[in-house]
Amino acid sequence: MERFDKVIDLAMRKGLFFPTAEIYASALAGFWEYGPYGNQLKNNLIKMWRKYLLWPMDALEIDGCSVLPEEVFVASGHLKSFADPISKCKKCGAVHRVDKLIEEKAGVPMPEAMSNEKFNEAISKYKITCPACGGELMGTAKYNLMLKTQVGPEKENTAYLRPEACQSIFLDFDRVYRTMRRTLPLPIAQVERAYRNEISPRKSLFRLREFYQNDIEVFFNPENINEAPDWDKIKNIELMLEPLGSKDVKPITADEALKKKLISGKLIAYYLALSQNYYEALGFKKSLIRFRQLGSDERAFYAKEAWDTEIKTSIGWVEITANNYRTDHDLREHARVSKKDLSVNEEGDKFIPHIWEMSMGVDRVILCLLDHAYHEEKVKDEERIVLRLAPELAPIPVAVMPLMAKDGLDKKAREIADLIESKYETFYDSSGSIGKRYRRMDELGTPLCVTIDYDTLKDNTVTVRDRDSMKQVRVKAEELIKLIEKSSLKAKT
Repeated sequence: MERFDKVIDLAMRKGLFFPTAEIYASALAGFWEYGPYGNQLKNNLIKMWRKYLLWPMDALEIDGCSVLPEEVFVASGHLKSFADPISKCKKCGAVHRVDKLIEEKAGVPMPEAMSNEKFNEAISKYKITCPACGGELMGTAKYNLMLKTQVGPEKENTAYLRPEACQSIFLDFDRVYRTMRRTLPLPIAQVERAYRNEISPRKSLFRLREFYQNDIEVFFNPENINEAPDWDKIKNIELMLEPLGSKDVKPITADEALKKKLISGKLIAYYLALSQNYYEALGFKKSLIRFRQLGSDERAFYAKEAWDTEIKTSIGWVEITANNYRTDHDLREHARVSKKDLSVNEEGDKFIPHIWEMSMGVDRVILCLLDHAYHEEKVKDEERIVLRLAPELAPIPVAVMPLMAKDGLDKKAREIADLIESKYETFYDSSGSIGKRYRRMDELGTPLCVTIDYDTLKDNTVTVRDRDSMKQVRVKAEELIKLIEKSSLKAKT
């Protein structure tokens, strides 16, 4: 079994995530659920997103609606251009997304914005056939990914589930800007679900029809693109850039990237640096992170500049965040269609703000984290599976275990658990041998296990076991909180 398959197998066994409505044969592809541990992992990821990104940039967070009127997507351009290339098999009728099919079969990149004719040429050149039956493919067509619905008992109002969470931020900008009495640059963020009627959802959380996005949209005056808060703090950070025309990552300081005009302004370099810091805090090695610059044939039509944050995994480089300089496109178009003036007036200068976007796919990041954290190793005569997650991310920070569930050990363990629980989320486990309990916690990435044994009843000491090294130390129960504080675990918030 390949590494990626092992990660999915572990996630399913532990209930981290699993298919929606899996008890039904009619369950729809591209929809997945998070179980208790997976949900906690997701919540910890979002907590760190706020800590390492939103707080440093002093962002405002909103909670927007998923269902939006048709006019919104007329203005955004989604109804006209939000489409993927598809082709149908002449033999079995299976429909495939052409760009991804060619990439997988021929190993060459295929920008989704290419013309249908170019895709047809590639299908012929690389002799691409239906992966389901080997049949011949029909000509390429464009398929709109919007999920449509009707609102009201008479279905008088056409609406759509938003395909990207950012539209709510654009619609709310004017009110948030006025009511919060802030000046530009103004980052507005949200954690929300988005929906796309994907042609061929696959690889569990990598390509979904319903998914989570962490969106940050920074509204700024384009005249001030070379101004950034706390520039001196980040200017010497080495950004892992892969500029256009380069086949390798070139680590370069934010300041140097600006001088070489690889990035169009201090403001953009600043937010790229904050983003990279966040991914490193999650536990991704710097050498496995890259910002890949997109050319005109890859980036969205509204983007003046675009860098995809990608993580190297066991199945190759995976895009996890879209970083786009969207210019004034969004506010200008929403102003035009809604007839609402969305300009601002600062220091006597009236203008429509430009937008720098950082849109992160939460589900993809989770799968990349699991792929990086998954390890197998031999311990004596058995194999140990361990998730080496950053302590802040672990679904279970601390586990408390009585050596035996009798002779007062269980009662004492409950007391210890209550002591830790006052500050840290704690899991109590008394089922099975102590070795099996350690292995269960290893598979969930629990950083610390606290064991209560018969010596605890005599001298009030406990054994604390480290997940990664498996080393154990003996400490007084009253010193437990101090020891946990010295680790990388974070107290409840």
